[in-house]
Amino acid sequence: MSNPEDPDQSPEVEHFEPVAGIEQAATGTAEQPDIVVDSAKVLKPSKLLAILILAFGLLASLYVAAKVDVHWIEQKTVYNTYPNNAGELVYTYKGQETLVGEVTPYLKSPLRQEALSSAKGKPELESQWVVETISQNGIEQTQYALLEAKFHFGFWSLLPAIIAIGLCLVTKEALTALFSGVVVGAFMLGRFDITDAVLLPSLGSKSAAGIILLYLWLLGGLMGIWSRTGAAQAFAEYMTRHFVKGPKSAKFVSWLMGVIFFQGGTISVVLVGTIVKPVADQQKVSHEELSYIVDSTASPIASVLAFNAWPIYVQAFLFVPGVAFLATEADRLNFFFDSVGFSFYGILAVLGTLLLSFGITRFAGPGIRKAHERARTTGQLDAPDARPMSAKELHVSQVPEGYKTHVLEFFLPLTLLIGTAVGTFIYMGSPKVNWAFGIALLVSILVALCKGMRLGDVVEGIGDGLKGVVFGSVILVLAVTIGSISREIGAGSYMVELLGDKIPYIALPVALQLLTMIIAFSTGTSWGTYAIAFPLSMPLAWSVVQANDLANPELFMSVCFATVLNGSVYGDQCSPISDTTILSSMTTGCDLTDHVKTQIVPASYAAAFAAILWTATVAFFA
Repeated sequence: MSNPEDPDQSPEVEHFEPVAGIEQAATGTAEQPDIVVDSAKVLKPSKLLAILILAFGLLASLYVAAKVDVHWIEQKTVYNTYPNNAGELVYTYKGQETLVGEVTPYLKSPLRQEALSSAKGKPELESQWVVETISQNGIEQTQYALLEAKFHFGFWSLLPAIIAIGLCLVTKEALTALFSGVVVGAFMLGRFDITDAVLLPSLGSKSAAGIILLYLWLLGGLMGIWSRTGAAQAFAEYMTRHFVKGPKSAKFVSWLMGVIFFQGGTISVVLVGTIVKPVADQQKVSHEELSYIVDSTASPIASVLAFNAWPIYVQAFLFVPGVAFLATEADRLNFFFDSVGFSFYGILAVLGTLLLSFGITRFAGPGIRKAHERARTTGQLDAPDARPMSAKELHVSQVPEGYKTHVLEFFLPLTLLIGTAVGTFIYMGSPKVNWAFGIALLVSILVALCKGMRLGDVVEGIGDGLKGVVFGSVILVLAVTIGSISREIGAGSYMVELLGDKIPYIALPVALQLLTMIIAFSTGTSWGTYAIAFPLSMPLAWSVVQANDLANPELFMSVCFATVLNGSVYGDQCSPISDTTILSSMTTGCDLTDHVKTQIVPASYAAAFAAILWTATVAFFA
């Protein structure tokens, strides 16, 4: 167990060197300088670099809008279709039967690649169901597929993500960086009215509405109530008395919570971050360490303990005509779970956070080690220049005079929150996160009022909570906006087109890993990457199997599947424009840029080692 903090040890004081000539002037030995430079008016190198990046992005976006032609490409997604009881052609997507609708012969479709390449301008249709006859091992089969017309600007399609990520890392200011990326992407599409053509449609989307409802109103309100009733502090003190005895055990509890809530994505980081932050703060765990544990345990564990919504969503993209073990939904679900053992990145990422919780920082990178040492020696949970994602008001209790706090005010809403999320997942197929947080907030309010808290204090607590998370919510909305713009201008489609289909079988798994890492990092979404990459990667892997006459085709397909699944998780987890990255920073109170910089090193270690294991598996067993 770590040694307790020395109360006599004061934080380090930043040392400033005297300006040249001042010390001599004070003693009368130096000549009066001819020119006095106001250092406040001199641009720092980071500010100058940020201005240059932004200027380049804006000029390049205007150039793309005026001079660069879009490249239209065919995106084909093959589904396993079948007639339902009414004789209608349907397919299963996210566990529900969906009608196919009108079908056109593939050779007559204006969305096939030959037609798109010869056409001028935007195609009249955006998507169309097609049917064609294909030959598999000498046997002719009928194949139904959904054709979509996608476009990209070549390398320029990566510009919004590059600008946003570059500015975020240089300035440590996520809000302006994301907004700059949105502006650059909008200009590339010729949408110069940012308010009406970009922001308002984004705010009116279901994703943005969900963010405002859940992460601003419900999460912010709940955190505000817990701060006003002192419930979070009471929970931290209770855990300290009974379970947590220092920073190591606090980090282990954080890791264990991440494993228990293996739903993955936003629900995991929100639940775990909200629960463990009071305990970790009391035990002086740095916010960089805490956000890394929360983030790097959420999605990676979901790819290993995949008893969640992931298999139902992903299996729809795995159908490959002529492949027996991917023929039906049940076959694809079995394939998903059989391939979990090859999720080497997910396993290594979760193992890395476990080692950190035990105080082993060898594989955590210099950023995590520096943060660990700072918190241990000075008690500072953030770096001196950090800009935490949540307001300081939520980090301390603001209990009204005469109100008696009880730990059940934390446990009761928390139990209902977890029970609702897990129960709705079991009985309805997906966790109703909004219901869970809404019930927890309502119960917290009612308990506080029944215990005698004035309605005015309750309202003030909710207001403080909303103010505390509004900054993070705005960043989340901008992240969703830039992600949708990046997908619209074809960042993922461009990366997929670069891969090609002439690649040695032994190099294909790592190629797919790198491809999905880049797509997810530049778009900020793993599930969006699945929709782009799986329809390409699985047929490509099967064609490589047949071309090389591999002895163990199902194993090779499982490895390729795992690389796409895990590469997408890595890119999403490390991207500063990802919702899970932002929420990990927001719920743990960490600076977003500090979280990204410190997490990407150990995550890259795990990804590199996983690449070696995938290559070795294919080389020796496929």
